[in-house]
Amino acid sequence: MKKELMDILVCPMCKGELELTVEEENEREIVTGSLHCAKCDIRYPITDTIPNLLPPE
Repeated sequence: MKKELMDILVCPMCKGELELTVEEENEREIVTGSLHCAKCDIRYPITDTIPNLLPPE
């Protein structure tokens, strides 16, 4: 995931701001980490550079 996406990404549940946590990154993008919504207290994983923003069931 490219860091520039943080300017447009919002929580799919409440449209709140997401906080980025980086576990691994290379020179171009974030490889693993997570996006956390403080309003909903939901964490969305980033795996193999792809953020999984599917709402929990």
